[in-house]
Amino acid sequence: MNDRRPHRPRQREEREDPEQLSHNPRDLRRANREDRERSPEIDEDVTGKELDREAARQLSTLTDNNRKWVAKHLVMAGRLLDIDPQLAFEHALAASRRGGRLAIVREAVGLAAYAAGDYAEALRELRTYRRISGDQTHLPVIADCLRAVGKPDKAIELTQEPEAQQLTGTARAELAMVLAGAHREAGDVAGAKAVLEIPELNLNRAYPFSPRLYAAYAEVLHALGQDEEARKWSAQIPVAENALGTGAFEEPEILDFDDEDEEEPTLPRVKDVLPEVRA
Repeated sequence: MNDRRPHRPRQREEREDPEQLSHNPRDLRRANREDRERSPEIDEDVTGKELDREAARQLSTLTDNNRKWVAKHLVMAGRLLDIDPQLAFEHALAASRRGGRLAIVREAVGLAAYAAGDYAEALRELRTYRRISGDQTHLPVIADCLRAVGKPDKAIELTQEPEAQQLTGTARAELAMVLAGAHREAGDVAGAKAVLEIPELNLNRAYPFSPRLYAAYAEVLHALGQDEEARKWSAQIPVAENALGTGAFEEPEILDFDDEDEEEPTLPRVKDVLPEVRA
């Protein structure tokens, strides 16, 4: 996005615990580096209580001071993820300094790093999150990170894992699009077509990801010389966007500056944010 929130001066929110923040060379987290940046400032309205119940449950294992610190920085990371990914990443790293053993914190760091374009860090953190939690939700992001760091073959290998085979819905579609890109980078256009032919690739049913899935499939068909079939899928893109109210058919956001009594919208939860895979 071009509309970036300006970076504010960094400051320590509270005195840091030396035991929690001592440098450990075996700890590869960026938050553990000796040259780490100072923690970014937290908005005055953030209390940390904005997190969902599951996040609060995980943070309950921390001391009171650390729990408040981590919670506030996680809220800030979620708030800024789509506005200023780099600053969101810095907040996630700040949370990691005191809550780096928790799955939800590693997830937040991984997703924020991905949004900020730091794919190596995102790969490391999301792999750790997957190992700690057993959650396979972010396999598409992990695969896309592997592509980004020049390992498309490793991304393709993910398809063979039982966990990848069990994905459905959005996760399966996102992974298919990533893997199609990996196959094309390897010069295997036919393989790209094969991985996109999932149950969610349906001309008669539109999902939120369908316009992108149609576009990816049409591009592969065109590369294979199947132009008539490619045009059929391309023509369905605006139809799906119209049905979903997205793309050119998305309703503009209307702000009423005179309505002072309207409640603030609910803050996004970091663990619910799955950034769109790179084109």
